[in-house]
Amino acid sequence: MRKIIFYSCFLLIIIVLLRVNVLAESIHFGDYIYKPKSENQYYKENESPESWTSKIDVFYYPEISNPLKYAQDEDKRIEDNEKCVLLKFIQNKKQSVALISYLENGIERDGNFFAYNICKYQKHPKKGIVVMRYVKKYMFNSNEEISKIGQEIRQINNDYMERMIITDIPIEDMK
Repeated sequence: MRKIIFYSCFLLIIIVLLRVNVLAESIHFGDYIYKPKSENQYYKENESPESWTSKIDVFYYPEISNPLKYAQDEDKRIEDNEKCVLLKFIQNKKQSVALISYLENGIERDGNFFAYNICKYQKHPKKGIVVMRYVKKYMFNSNEEISKIGQEIRQINNDYMERMIITDIPIEDMK
């Protein structure tokens, strides 16, 4: 009887540990859970690289050492790009973390869209930097729709940036 209880407890512990590892592969952002569906790209349950409304990308740059400098360069690139509008750029020099939010105008087979982007730049614990980018796609066909998109983004931008600050970047697989 003791062996059965011991093995049952052991099995239960193993199952819990494996479940935690599976959950670590997901990113919780806002009201959704994003799961990896391609290398370093995370999508909502019924979305894919071919069809998505929002996604999270994770990039690792082992050759870059300063996330604040890299974010400043990205800020300049965004401001110089006529298809982009910078919304907000913040940095925490003590923690070497920076965030940028911006809109990017694009066209795909379904029509025109705005991509609302938030990027988080931080040091990798061993070498280089990691960048996590949240992207939400807004399709539009009229000026009225553009106006509604602008109003929504004004309302959510600060909240989404705060969410991005507290969201951990999955770096356990990056070496």
